[in-house]
Amino acid sequence: MAIKLVREFQQRQQITITPQLKKSIDLLQLSRVELINKINAEIEDNPFLIKDSEAIISSDYQNDELLANLAETVTLQNFLENQLNDLSLKDLEQKIAMCLIQSLDESGLLHLKAEDLEELFGYKIQVDKILDVLKNIIQNLEPAGVGARNFKELIFLQLKRKNLLENQIQLIEEILYNPAFDNFEQAQLELQKKFPLEEINSALELIKGCDLSPGLDFSSIQYIQADIEVIPKVDDLTINFIEDNFPKLRFDKELEKLTKESDGNAKLYEKSLDAKLLIKSIKKRNETITKVGTLICQKQLKFLLNQSIQLNPLSNIELAKELLVSPSTISRILRTKYIQTPHGAILMKSLLSASVSKTRKVTPTKLMEEIQEIISNHKTKLSDQKITDILNLRGFGLARRTIAKYRMKLLIPNSRKR
Repeated sequence: MAIKLVREFQQRQQITITPQLKKSIDLLQLSRVELINKINAEIEDNPFLIKDSEAIISSDYQNDELLANLAETVTLQNFLENQLNDLSLKDLEQKIAMCLIQSLDESGLLHLKAEDLEELFGYKIQVDKILDVLKNIIQNLEPAGVGARNFKELIFLQLKRKNLLENQIQLIEEILYNPAFDNFEQAQLELQKKFPLEEINSALELIKGCDLSPGLDFSSIQYIQADIEVIPKVDDLTINFIEDNFPKLRFDKELEKLTKESDGNAKLYEKSLDAKLLIKSIKKRNETITKVGTLICQKQLKFLLNQSIQLNPLSNIELAKELLVSPSTISRILRTKYIQTPHGAILMKSLLSASVSKTRKVTPTKLMEEIQEIISNHKTKLSDQKITDILNLRGFGLARRTIAKYRMKLLIPNSRKR
C-alpha cells in the first residue's frame, strides 16, 4: 500500500490574549494595597520606572526585628473567636459558630445564602440550626452588627444595643422594614400620622449614624484602602479616584534615549516595553474602577445620601451592559475594591443586590419584607403557594420554591408548623 502525502487547509478560530491584555487583567483584579506592593517591586526591578510620589503605603514588611517587637495583630475573626471561648457552647454550636465567623467578610457581614450555608456544612446540619446559631450567638457578639446579612439588619442589630425605649425600637423597625417605604422622606411623611415628627427625626438620625462596616475597626484595616471616594452633596454625590498615597509613575525617556544611542541591549529594550505597558495598564485599571464605582454610586444614590436604607436591585450583568464591558471584568473589579463613604469603607460588591424577579426589580431584602408583612397581616396560616399567588397578583412573577427559600431565611416555619 503506497503512502501518499496530502496537503490540507483548515480554518479555525482561536482566542489569543495579548501581553497588554493579560497585564491589564492581572492588575484589574488586584486590590489597591496589592497593586501598590507590585508597583514598589517593579520600581526596584525596572530602571525605566521613575516614582514621582514618595508617600507609598505598603503592607510588605521585611524587617524581622521590627515585626518581632510588634504586638500580635488582632483580626476580626480572632476577636470573635476569643469571645466564643468565654461562652459555654455545645460542641455542635461551637463548630457552627466557628465556621460562620470564618465566613464573614472584612466588614463583618455574612453574604452567604441559606443554600450556601447548608453546603458549607456538607448538608449535614439543617439551615434552621445554622441560622439559630447566627442569630442567638454570632449576632450578639461585639462589635455590634457583626453577622448581619444586609445593611438593614446591621443597623437594627446596632441600635438594639443602645438601650432605646420600646417605642423607639418599634419606630426604627417600622422605618427599616416596612416594604411600603422606598426612602426616608416617604417614611417620614407616612409615619407622621402615628408618631410625633420629633421622634421620627430622632430615629432617622440614629439610623444614619450607624457604622456600616463594624468589622473594619480592627488592626486589619491598615491593609484595606479604598480606591473610590464618595463626597455627599445636596441630592448629589462627588465621586473621585483617591490619588493620595497612590504612587505616580513616569517613564524615563532620557534612559531610553541613551539605550537607543548605544549598541543596544535586548533585556533593556524589554524592560522599557514592560515599563510603558505597566504605566498604561495602571492608568486603564484606575479609569475602569472609577467608571464602575461611579455607576454603582449613581444607582445607589439615595442609599449613599442617607435618604434610604433600601438598595436598588443591581447586578454585575447590568453594570457590564451599561458600561459595554465583559461581566468577567466587572467581577474582577468587585472582588477586593472598596468605596470610602462618610460611614466607612464599603466593599463595592456589597452595594449590589440582584433582583429575585424577572418581571420587576425586587431585592431579596424587599421580598422578605413582603413575605413577612403578608404572614403577619393574615390571621389564617397561608401556605407558600398562597403567598406566591398574592405576590404574583401584585406583578412579582415568582415561583413557589422562591417564596419557600426566602421564608426559611426569615426563620418562619411552614404553614403546618406555624
